[in-house]
Order: sequence, then C-alpha cells, then structure tokens
Amino acid sequence: MPSLVRAGAGIRAAAQLLRWGAQRVGVRNAGDGAHIKARYRQFPQLIKSQNFQAEFLSSVMWFWILWHFWHDSDAVFGHFPMPDASKKSEELGIPADDDE
Repeated sequence: MPSLVRAGAGIRAAAQLLRWGAQRVGVRNAGDGAHIKARYRQFPQLIKSQNFQAEFLSSVMWFWILWHFWHDSDAVFGHFPMPDASKKSEELGIPADDDE
C-alpha cells in the first residue's frame, strides 16, 4: 500500500510538471528580500503597538507577582513562625555579645 501512495505522488508531480511547465514548479513566493532590514549590532526598531504590548504584559506580570505576594506571602516566607535568633547563638557555637 505505501508503494501505491508513493507512486500516486510521483504521478501527481509529473502531471503538475506537464500542466504548468518547468518554470512553475519550485517557484518561491517569498518576495525579493526580508521584510525587515537587518541592522548589524543595533537594536531593532519597535513600532508603537509592540511597545504597548510589552509594557502591558510586563505590567500584568508585576501586578500578578505583587498581588499574590501581598495576599499569599506564606508561599514565600513559609507557614511557620520565624525562629528566635537569640536562642540559636549557643547552638551554633557563637559566643554571646556580653561575653568578653
């Protein structure tokens, strides 16, 4: 069956070649060149809509981050109370401040 499919594709390509001629087959319709001229070592020129989209998306991102940080800060700081640093000084082998 796959050989019949390949044969059919070959016959179809030959029919197109005969119908359109050799100059029509393989013609690219991409235009003369690139739509945006390349600028060596320079930033690309942005249009106003691209600038607006970038500002809008970054604003939404920071709103999302700060909103969730404000309303669910336990996700960053944890659910447990902060340990007392004065109790840990002896544990770590650090002498107390009043010792000379």
